[in-house]
Amino acid sequence: MNFKSFPEITSERLLLRKIKASDAETILFLRSYEAINKFIKRPESKKIKTIADAKKMIENLEQSFDKHQSIAWGISLKDEPQLIGTIGIRNFSKNPKTAEVGYDLDTKFHRKGIMNEALQVLIPFAFNELKLEKIEAFTHFDNAASIQLLQKNEFQLNKKRKDSGYTSNIIFELENAKFS
Repeated sequence: MNFKSFPEITSERLLLRKIKASDAETILFLRSYEAINKFIKRPESKKIKTIADAKKMIENLEQSFDKHQSIAWGISLKDEPQLIGTIGIRNFSKNPKTAEVGYDLDTKFHRKGIMNEALQVLIPFAFNELKLEKIEAFTHFDNAASIQLLQKNEFQLNKKRKDSGYTSNIIFELENAKFS
């Protein structure tokens, strides 16, 4: 993962763009609103409780991108600059042929195909630009919407793998060969 500048991705309705300091209020909301985080368990040290926490998280995202450790996009509608969610790729394997996708979305935009559209432009980017061989997604076994989204995009449940430390998570995988 070596880009001269942050790669923006567009779809029919969406712009996946760099998350900026001016997005701190939305990041605070996305990371602290109970309905969005219902199925996500974060250690206390990773919880976003204040604007300062959100700004620090954005700084960390920038540093991780600069160090080629992860890439996180803010999701906005093309005609509206306001952030409505995030999607990113992180936890690259050492080779790096495998990475994890994660996402969140303002509840006002649930059930509108937004995250599906974002994932459908992220997957080809991950395989074609980042040259990944596999994308993983960890989700809570009761998160029906996330499971449905992953299955709709041909991710397969790996029943043999467990998420150490998070026994309520299940792991889905999408291989590049399956995607092609």
